[in-house]
Amino acid sequence: MSDYKPTPAEIKELRERSGAGMLDVRNALAEAGGDREAALRALRESGIAKAAKLAGRETSEGRIGSYIHPGAQKGVLVEVRCNTDFVANSEPVAVFVKDMLLQIVSTEGTRWIAVDDVPAAARDAELDIYRSQAAAEGKPEPVQEKIAEGRLRKWYEEVVLLEQPYFRDEKLKVEEVRAALSRETGENIEIARFASYTVGGS
Repeated sequence: MSDYKPTPAEIKELRERSGAGMLDVRNALAEAGGDREAALRALRESGIAKAAKLAGRETSEGRIGSYIHPGAQKGVLVEVRCNTDFVANSEPVAVFVKDMLLQIVSTEGTRWIAVDDVPAAARDAELDIYRSQAAAEGKPEPVQEKIAEGRLRKWYEEVVLLEQPYFRDEKLKVEEVRAALSRETGENIEIARFASYTVGGS
């Protein structure tokens, strides 16, 4: 570890950006010699590793949240699961549930929670469209597939909840926010299901 000693202001800023604990943030800043972006990358990498370890734990507790948009034309239900009722009833999980409700209601195209939930037929249909578009644009055949894959990833950001930019900080994906909460609580935080309603919708 370097001799760099982060200031309280630096620690506070990085805690807000990363969702990590104070000690983890201070150590990451010290290791990075005060380079906040390097410290943030290290925290995210560490968080992904910790979240992966938590992911296998059974989620039998949780909470359901509901939100009705002003004007009563839109409504959302979301279920978030975790490992214990203590964490289910904690403020961080309550805030996360509320944020997911707002995330879903503000992104009308949300259809699935994770990329693995997207049916193969829907994915393949989108890829075919993007391949045809690339061909119509006169792109060389060797790059048409790369272009189609890139556009598929952008589509995922519209229709897959965990792939979307987080509405409070678009530099983060929803999955990064979920992983940060898992890291903070020490439990497997899982968005189990959601339902979105619009007056007159199918």
